[in-house]
Amino acid sequence: MKLKSVFGAILTVLGVAGLIYAAVLYVNETDGMRALVVYGILGFIFFFSGVGMIRKL
Repeated sequence: MKLKSVFGAILTVLGVAGLIYAAVLYVNETDGMRALVVYGILGFIFFFSGVGMIRKL
């Protein structure tokens, strides 16, 4: 069970980092919409899967 908790925490941190990076791209508007959408979607997926893994404990 501890491994699942650690993996969930890692996914949550990666998701938050992806969402923050997508927000920085949105504010700077340098890289276009494509990168913004990719990082935003990956951030949401990682974040919610990590939170889901932690909640199921």
